[in-house]
Amino acid sequence: MAKKKEQIPDIQSELIEQLIRESGGPQALFDKGGLLDQLKKRLIEKALEAEMDEHLGYPKHAPFSAKTGNSRNGSGRKTIFVDNDQLDIRPPRDRNSTFEPQLIPKRQKRFKGFDEKILAMYARGMSVRDMQSMLLELYEVEVSESLISSVTDAVLDDVRAWQSRPLDPVYPIVYFDCIVVKSREDGRVSNKAVYLALAITMEGQKELLGLWISQNEGAKFWLGVMTELKNRGVQDILIAAVDGLVGFPDAIAAVFPETEVQLCIVHMVRNSTKFVSWKDRKELCADLKNIYGSNTLEAAELALQTFGQKWDGKYPTVSQLWHRHWENITPFFAYPAEIRKVIYTTNAIESLNRSLRKVLKTKGSFPNDESIIKLMYLAMQNIAKKWTMPIRNWGSVINQLSIKFEGRVQL
Repeated sequence: MAKKKEQIPDIQSELIEQLIRESGGPQALFDKGGLLDQLKKRLIEKALEAEMDEHLGYPKHAPFSAKTGNSRNGSGRKTIFVDNDQLDIRPPRDRNSTFEPQLIPKRQKRFKGFDEKILAMYARGMSVRDMQSMLLELYEVEVSESLISSVTDAVLDDVRAWQSRPLDPVYPIVYFDCIVVKSREDGRVSNKAVYLALAITMEGQKELLGLWISQNEGAKFWLGVMTELKNRGVQDILIAAVDGLVGFPDAIAAVFPETEVQLCIVHMVRNSTKFVSWKDRKELCADLKNIYGSNTLEAAELALQTFGQKWDGKYPTVSQLWHRHWENITPFFAYPAEIRKVIYTTNAIESLNRSLRKVLKTKGSFPNDESIIKLMYLAMQNIAKKWTMPIRNWGSVINQLSIKFEGRVQL
């Protein structure tokens, strides 16, 4: 059955036609300062007048009752942002200055939608100057630097709540990593390490547990991170995938003694090729893959030996690096192919890092730690919107983890 077309009442239709006719045509309705802007302004002022009526207890122009102890005191002037429009309104005032409007609170100049536009641009790494130009070009609104700062500063309260939220008791896999950014404090530019903990939940979904800032990436700081995670409710982590930081496994073991630490293969390959000539890199990486792609630990040890015989004459530090970290690489070979793929490719953390670097590359340096936190948090919230699907073949992975870590996984 066809849906009946909704009819506009005759009186409304006549009113619309009259508005179009008297405003000079349809386009004039939508022009800046046109009839629709005027209607918006009048509706807002009318709503504020109604709030004042309720606050005082009697309508405008009604006989004044001295029992209230308060009365109207004219109107003020205020510029507000409504969607894409900048409107100058005259909000009512009372003599006792006790009127607190709900529609547009005191000292607020923007509706939520306008703030969200600013936050969306900030989350994509746009500079304040670019944001001002974009808002002026698209909406013909001049926005001050202080207004943008006040909108983004409000995010810090969300960050604090997010950073202290309770966490799940068990996470099958957590990737720990670090991104280095430049901070400009006390007149000099220095490197700051932003630590990330990205977890895979029992349902196979990605969840960022938190972010932390320190001057340098160090095991001592990671110990503090582990303690915070435990205080927020984490009781167990089955596998921790980490980079090659010296002392990091000890920091994890101090708080989560049963956690199996697996060195991130992606980091190992990246560190191995750091000082390798470009013309040798492809061949050397193929030989490294023979090591971490081996089916058994014995085959991997043989592949490492073969690698050393071939490359130690030219790049002796590469095989030394793998021998030095071999203890934290070998747990990897005890897992079946499905779990190995989740661990060694570390697609989750690498994808997150790539997305964050796209945002960070637009920034030369940050003025302080708060500006780093604001941008990183907003960027990560934006990235997390795409995390709608669980890890591929997660059902098989979690079942095999429940067998390997018997008694620690409740399906």
